[in-house]
Amino acid sequence: MKAMILAAGKGTRIRPITYTIPKPLIPIFQKPVMEFLVELLRKHGFTQIMVNVSHLAQEIENYFRDGQRFGVEIAYSFEGRVVDGQLIGEALGSAGGIRKIQDFNPFFDDTFVVLCGDALIDLDLTEVVRRHKQKGAIATVVTKKVPWELVSNYGVVVTDSDDRVIAFQEKPKREEALSQQINTGIYVFEPEVIDYIPPNQEYDIGSQLFPRLVELKLPFYAVNMEFQWVDIGRVPDYWHAIRAILRGEIKNVQIPGRQVRPGIYTGLNVCVNWDKVDITGPVYIGGMTKIEDGARIIGPSMIGPNCLICQGATVDNSVIFEYSRLGSGVYLANKLVFGRYCVDKNGTAIDVQAAAIDWLITDSRQTTLNHAQQGQLITDLVKQL
Repeated sequence: MKAMILAAGKGTRIRPITYTIPKPLIPIFQKPVMEFLVELLRKHGFTQIMVNVSHLAQEIENYFRDGQRFGVEIAYSFEGRVVDGQLIGEALGSAGGIRKIQDFNPFFDDTFVVLCGDALIDLDLTEVVRRHKQKGAIATVVTKKVPWELVSNYGVVVTDSDDRVIAFQEKPKREEALSQQINTGIYVFEPEVIDYIPPNQEYDIGSQLFPRLVELKLPFYAVNMEFQWVDIGRVPDYWHAIRAILRGEIKNVQIPGRQVRPGIYTGLNVCVNWDKVDITGPVYIGGMTKIEDGARIIGPSMIGPNCLICQGATVDNSVIFEYSRLGSGVYLANKLVFGRYCVDKNGTAIDVQAAAIDWLITDSRQTTLNHAQQGQLITDLVKQL
């Protein structure tokens, strides 16, 4: 069976991570989120997968290649152009990307599944397809109920008593939302739905295609199922997802490495004197990371591989990406450290280079000031974080 993963977006809501990593490759404990989707598709018999790419397209293609090491076949549809030898991404929108593939050569010749490449899901796709066919639908959207205060972050789906979609609101204001059922970015389509997508232009599934299907009174249905769905479309979502995995709340993602103390997991060759550090789980520490004496780590926290946590530093409920160095005395609470950025759990970012504090948070591969040189300035500077 055939499927498509939508992977062309720039991931603007989860910057600064997506400045250098395309959203489908955002790591969930060093494993790209899109890899979980490929595994789910294979599990349910979807072994021919088309992926549209644009922003940082080569990164995605170089990781997944033709899919054979994942037990599937993968091909890519690039959206953009070449200018002076450089690839310039010009995404066609979630629906426009499907139409581009079909216009190139009719690939979607039977019922197919479409997944957004930015969520962890544990869904019975076989059952979703069965319900789709039972209804005689041309299109089916998988929905999930969320609290009223969150509806404005998503597309809202309104159905009748037979689960037929009668209205679709793309990210409405809380007071204007007609339902708590939201679009999860999981779809089942018949090939003829592509006829309702205009060619050679940017076109979106949620804000354009779905309202058109409703307007034309086509057989468009919603399937509301209980399943685990972890959206990582924004920095707060990602931060919460990592914490939830560490607490064992997401059943289809295992903490890698080995458990060396209750609630403390490590990768290979972590350098730490367990008697001289204060670590409270759940915590994951990646391979070849060094935790100096006197450091304190409070879970749930994740520290990536090849990091250096200097003496007296504290990591509290935070996520640290690979090759990060936290200077002596730094107190980091409810933060995400990625490259040259320190981001709080709400997504507000500080560029540590621009703020001239990159000797406190920097690349672990760089030569930095020693502990004595850092001095008392640390106490005042870290208040900016």
